[in-house]
Amino acid sequence: MKTYDIPTEQWAQVVEAPGGPAVYKKIPVPSPGPDEVLINVKYSGVCHTDLHAMKGDWPIPTKIPLVGGHEGAGIVVKKGSLVADDIKLGDAAGIKWLNGSCLSCSFCQQSDEPLCQSALLSGYTVDGSFQQYAIAKAAHIARIPEGVDLEEVAPVLCAGITVYKGLKESGVRPGQWVAVVGAGGGLGSMAVQYAKAMGVHVIGIDGGSEKGESVKKLGGSAYVDFMASKDLVEEVKAATPDGLGPHAVLLLAVSEKPFQQATEYVRSRGAVVCIGLPAGAYLKAPVFDTVLRMITIKGSYVGNRQDTAEALDFFQRGLIKVPYKTVGLSQLGEVYQMMEESKIVGRYVVDTSK
Repeated sequence: MKTYDIPTEQWAQVVEAPGGPAVYKKIPVPSPGPDEVLINVKYSGVCHTDLHAMKGDWPIPTKIPLVGGHEGAGIVVKKGSLVADDIKLGDAAGIKWLNGSCLSCSFCQQSDEPLCQSALLSGYTVDGSFQQYAIAKAAHIARIPEGVDLEEVAPVLCAGITVYKGLKESGVRPGQWVAVVGAGGGLGSMAVQYAKAMGVHVIGIDGGSEKGESVKKLGGSAYVDFMASKDLVEEVKAATPDGLGPHAVLLLAVSEKPFQQATEYVRSRGAVVCIGLPAGAYLKAPVFDTVLRMITIKGSYVGNRQDTAEALDFFQRGLIKVPYKTVGLSQLGEVYQMMEESKIVGRYVVDTSK
């Protein structure tokens, strides 16, 4: 059996007070409980949710002090006494947004464990992956296939799983069209690829020519630039062959306006799937139009354990390429600043060794 020398201290980014900033400092290495594993995090993707967690602008209170992060890819270096033998030291594993759940409530029993009232949320209600060693419930770790690049797979552990789940929830089928709002960002760049891999045509919606080039390169069939568009609703409809609009919309936006526009351009009997969580935003749609055109409006949260396995399978088969840039964990504050200024194309990944 493999053994690992585990230090008593580690580098981490710690939010010490609501609103931040995150402070790069040394903290103790935690020890796993009976049903937990300790993962030596090598890389962690940076999600917009991490910025919300630091700022504390969501209605769910965060743990303080808090180590953020929920896209951590690393190696199992220690496990609790109750962890099954199918998890071995040295296995590649991922820390996801859903760190743990009760496994016994009605939601958990129906594979809706993200809806568990006792859910533990990585980098939000429990410490996450912006540290060199992190704890996760063994039942919920992502089983990363052997040989997968940990640096590239890290963003799949939230962004990839989340958009894959959203596409499943939308009901969109091969040959149909989906509009991805926020297509040039971290989630959007993967949504474009998952949709293409599922045989679905993609209309990317975002701002700026650089993001448009990225969408087309990743397989998008059309791109609508909201910064340059004179009539976004009509342009999105016109991008479909029959001019009736996409069969589904994935809303990954971080502002409220796109949520209000989606029901205007989705085709009749189409589905609008809300995934992005702009702070304080509301969703409005005209009742008359929604009823007569039989539009479905729904939310989609993170994926369950089966969704995780399926999303990772797409990645392992080479169908998903994550557009990312890597910086040191010590530079996390700079990434947050770029997020605030909407300057990020694709995803940023932090290397915990730097």
